[in-house]
Amino acid sequence: MSYPTIKCGVSEMPVVGLGTWQSDPGVVGAAVETALSVGYRHIDCAHIYQNEQEIGAVFSKMFGKGDIKREDVFITSKLWNTFHRPEEVEVTCDVSLSDLQLDYLDLYLIHWPVSLQPGMGLLPMDENKVSILDSKAPTFAETWDALEKLVEAGKCKNIGLSNFNIAQIEEVLSFAKIKPANLQVESHPHLPNLELLEFCKKNGMSFVAYSPLGNPGSVFRKEDQANLLQDEDVLKIAQKHGVSAGQVLIRYQVDKGNAVIPKSVTPSRIEENLKVFGFSLDTGDMETLNNLYKKVGPKGYRTCSVLHWKHSPFYPFSAEL
Repeated sequence: MSYPTIKCGVSEMPVVGLGTWQSDPGVVGAAVETALSVGYRHIDCAHIYQNEQEIGAVFSKMFGKGDIKREDVFITSKLWNTFHRPEEVEVTCDVSLSDLQLDYLDLYLIHWPVSLQPGMGLLPMDENKVSILDSKAPTFAETWDALEKLVEAGKCKNIGLSNFNIAQIEEVLSFAKIKPANLQVESHPHLPNLELLEFCKKNGMSFVAYSPLGNPGSVFRKEDQANLLQDEDVLKIAQKHGVSAGQVLIRYQVDKGNAVIPKSVTPSRIEENLKVFGFSLDTGDMETLNNLYKKVGPKGYRTCSVLHWKHSPFYPFSAEL
């Protein structure tokens, strides 16, 4: 069975993919194999997740059997913050390609606009546990130019951004020879990001929602954070359509015209998360979900706020502090 897609640069991106953030080594491979076996054709990866080698072994196995073709699966990876210097970009992309056992990526994203000091591990910190910013502070233009060269070399079909705000995206658009094909950000009814979504649509960028369920098992969650999966309005909509709360939250992104990458390592949940094409949300449902953020504050609630980078001039969420 084929599933709906949205345009992402020169490619078509399946609207539901498997997220692999916080999927531990030892279980992530089985999750990806399950996903591909039940019909997923979109897998979201990143160097910082430190599980790409295990995922690559599954890709090699599944594509090697011949039942699933490489060209039929949309695969994303991301450039981590310690590799923004232009001379580091291709080397780092090559590591992901090698780990994932691929010849090319369908999409390569700058994971965050914040650059960190290279050569000190993936999360460099000083003796006071303060993140160490890149002393050279490469500009977006320098990093983006290096990503464009990856497209020209055939290593990436599309390039894009993750966790950038509107002003930062506008800066990239001002000099990009190859326009960003995609923006990936946290998005769910407690953080609908409607202004950002509208901006992306106006500029021809596809929009991918990560943490669409509100990140229920994340270490980033605060103890008092409301659980979207238990929200009474979400549960009412789920009951109305005869589906789960999780399926409502995934379908919410699909009906906004987005792609969405729920993470799970549980086979039954992985399969359930793909079964969102037998119903759609009506105008009233969407209105309710678009306004749920008001329950948790005037700006909603961001789970992945990475406040340990707020001292960076490139921190993307300063307006929310």
